[in-house]
Amino acid sequence: MAPPKKFSVRGKRSNQHTQRDYAERLNDLSIQSSEDSDDSSESSDTEGVEATFAVSMWDLNHCDPKKCSGRKLSRHKLIKNLKLGQKFPGLVLSPVGTQCVSPSDKDIIEKFGLAVIDCSWAKIDETPFQRMKSPHPRLLPFLVAANPINYGKPYQLSCVEALAAAMFITGHKKEANFYLSKFSWGHSFLELNSEALDMYSNCTDSKSVIEAQNKYLETAANEKDTRKMWPSSDSDNESDNSE
Repeated sequence: MAPPKKFSVRGKRSNQHTQRDYAERLNDLSIQSSEDSDDSSESSDTEGVEATFAVSMWDLNHCDPKKCSGRKLSRHKLIKNLKLGQKFPGLVLSPVGTQCVSPSDKDIIEKFGLAVIDCSWAKIDETPFQRMKSPHPRLLPFLVAANPINYGKPYQLSCVEALAAAMFITGHKKEANFYLSKFSWGHSFLELNSEALDMYSNCTDSKSVIEAQNKYLETAANEKDTRKMWPSSDSDNESDNSE
């Protein structure tokens, strides 16, 4: 969901032809400068840092370019496009993986990079996964989408959510925050999945991640979940900034 806009209230509008006292204007400038400094500090903490490892994707052109998170990352030059048939040496998030992403994959990502397959869930059966090869294909464990199109739906993550999840689980939390910060709803993904992501990131290998996933799902089934899972009706009408 897009955060509400912040408005600065300075009282009644002054007469444009009235010269304000110099000391008063200087004081306002000092306060404004202090506020800007605080905001930039907070932004730096939440936005994280850009990845130093390679981040790539195969774009199957299944999605609306205006709503595709992978395309937006490409416009920001934060992801490299791969061609069909091109092999990627790093970790690839793919439905054909046989293991889950786990903290043990940290070195693979740092040495060889991280990639995602940008395809539509509706066209998953016709996606040529055999033409997008990697020695390290991986699945993601149970997570809930926060993007406006599939908000609240399990597993149906956007490209940036999938990449951020893999980064977070493998100990690259600042990088995950950096990529999600490019989307107005990005912080919601970490909020919705905070408990699960923390559990997965504290595991050791794929087997322990699956065990943690099963435990998490069992606990969720036995307890009434009162978290808000659906956005307001205006989420579907978000602009390019909210991809």
